[in-house]
Amino acid sequence: MDVKIEKSWKDVLNTEFEKDYFKKLTDFVRSEYMSGKTIYPEPKNIFNAFNLCPLNKVKVVIIGQDPYHEPHQAHGLCFSVESGTDFPPSLQNIYKEIESDIGHKSITNGDLTEWAKQGVLLLNSTLTVQAHLAASHSGKGWETFTDAVIKAVAENKKHVVYMLWGSFAQKKAEYVNSKDNLVLKSAHPSPLSAYRGFFGNHHFSSANNYLIENGETPINW
Repeated sequence: MDVKIEKSWKDVLNTEFEKDYFKKLTDFVRSEYMSGKTIYPEPKNIFNAFNLCPLNKVKVVIIGQDPYHEPHQAHGLCFSVESGTDFPPSLQNIYKEIESDIGHKSITNGDLTEWAKQGVLLLNSTLTVQAHLAASHSGKGWETFTDAVIKAVAENKKHVVYMLWGSFAQKKAEYVNSKDNLVLKSAHPSPLSAYRGFFGNHHFSSANNYLIENGETPINW
């Protein structure tokens, strides 16, 4: 199957694209877009996280659950929204922690494209969603695919920082060798849980310190 995704990812995921589950998944997603329903993100942005952050550039992996499901939000990067869109609550809390952790306050919009270009893989576990219906495309095969993505990173890259916020993201840790990488875990930045351990987790400074120690350029959060 010819999937339009950045070449380095295509090379390591090619066998995944030929599996039955992925063929069923693409049939489902295609039918959803063609049904007249509003589906996010736009088809061209489904693999945006991969296209902006090739495998050999990955320094940090952040895992979300599924795309935002309201207009002008989802564009293929977890926790990120299109420029000019109001910050969702979780993103507001991420920015609060960055300011508290490293003193960075010059953030003017919610588009995290610049993070992706620096080597932050902003990966949702599910890559599509129906408008106004959270988790409407979960259980259709995306989770199997994104598990394969984490395995591919783990097998091909060392000294990567994994930021796993909340129990859902932390399940992905089973694919990562914590001796060769930095695995950071905390509560999710959602308003429901941020005060139970996300605030004050110092993940952003910890990530940069680890990258510097391993000869990598730190991320400009």
